[in-house]
Amino acid sequence: MRGGSVRTGRAMAAGGRSWFRALALGVSFLKCLLIPAYYSTDFEVHRNWLAITHNLPLSQWYYEATSEWTLDYPPFFAWFEYALSHVAKYFDPKMLVIENLNYTSRATVLFQRFSVIFTDILFIYAVRECCRCVNGKRAAKDILEKPTFILAVLLLWNFGLLIVDHIHFQYNGFLFGLMLLSVARLCQKRYLEGALLFAVLLHFKHIYMYVAPAYGIYLLRSYCFTANNAGLKCNFLDPTKIPKASMTGGLVQEFQHTVLPSVTPLATLICTFISILPSVFCLWFKPQGPRGFLQCLVLCALSSFMFGWHVHEKAILLAILPLSLLSVQRAKDAGIYLILTTTGHFSLFPLLFTPPEIPIKILLMLLFTVYSFSSLKSLFRRERPLLNWLETIYLVQLVPLEILCEIIFPLTPWKGHFPFIPLLLTSVYCALGITYAWLKLYVSVLTERISVRQKAE
Repeated sequence: MRGGSVRTGRAMAAGGRSWFRALALGVSFLKCLLIPAYYSTDFEVHRNWLAITHNLPLSQWYYEATSEWTLDYPPFFAWFEYALSHVAKYFDPKMLVIENLNYTSRATVLFQRFSVIFTDILFIYAVRECCRCVNGKRAAKDILEKPTFILAVLLLWNFGLLIVDHIHFQYNGFLFGLMLLSVARLCQKRYLEGALLFAVLLHFKHIYMYVAPAYGIYLLRSYCFTANNAGLKCNFLDPTKIPKASMTGGLVQEFQHTVLPSVTPLATLICTFISILPSVFCLWFKPQGPRGFLQCLVLCALSSFMFGWHVHEKAILLAILPLSLLSVQRAKDAGIYLILTTTGHFSLFPLLFTPPEIPIKILLMLLFTVYSFSSLKSLFRRERPLLNWLETIYLVQLVPLEILCEIIFPLTPWKGHFPFIPLLLTSVYCALGITYAWLKLYVSVLTERISVRQKAE
């Protein structure tokens, strides 16, 4: 009997590896199909960074300004570009010439696209580690209804990450891989490894500072200050000094309002700080383990997205991806996830504005959204409905909004005089949904902590 149990366990593990491998290979194949698609100016940004790091000494990387797209990411990302440049020279050496602005040979496009696909291996590994942290004991008829399978699809096939990295063009996949891997290590109580991974991540891209308060408080509460340890445990790292450079460089511009009061960076900093305070207080005074950490992380990401200074649309993924881990564990979190992911992904539509990409983005989002709703509804079929009627109506209205923006408005005479209207309508409508999801998650976190305290009393 014991030998049979061992063989059964091995067979189940092999089966788990096979379906995960199939999901990973499937999404990688889709990414290859998207290689000929439109790409944004970020393609030239990264080509220029390849050229800068390949040809110039380290001391000049942050000062070279032949192109308007100056190097403005932290040093680890610069070294990442440097490593890629030594592979790029075998594809087309001309892409590494600093003066070759807007250079787009076929070999250059293939190298850039495949470099994103290849580095996503880290993201795939991180997703597998996150799936191991999910409680898979929920009853399910088959593998398609298990939380681990659903989570793997929600992360690996995330619509927003697909279009931002593999159409619009960026390297968010391996960066989010670092973040998710650090989250997995913290959930596994491998605190030092998780902290190290997040520190490395901060040296790759500064946007992850948004969620640093959640990491800091959780590590202090769960590792440095514990019930079994009256003292203080820390690792202190002395960062290497780097040349002074603006982290909001490039073509980000500042404007003063004519009628409305202009918003200053200090004002946004204060608003962001106030908005995250309740979540970090809850994480410190009423810790809920990894769940509490993930809730705080999502709230920090959303608060920074809503009140931050110079925030890009794609920053919403910083909240959507970690919320995926919560969505497969509780019906309440699943409902919030469906609202946030649908409106957040829809808000990314304006990034792909060329006609050939319109059917692609609509089809990909439709497939991902239908799967998200159907799988989570099946997972929590014995519990209350994930959305109420008002939330459902709000999400359904995204369909006529898209028809208005993409089909009706371009046929009206307003197109020439008011070209900003579709973007305005999309931004305002999606802002309502994202704000609602933020408030609903906050209410859920605060009421949960209150109920825990009342039970304890």
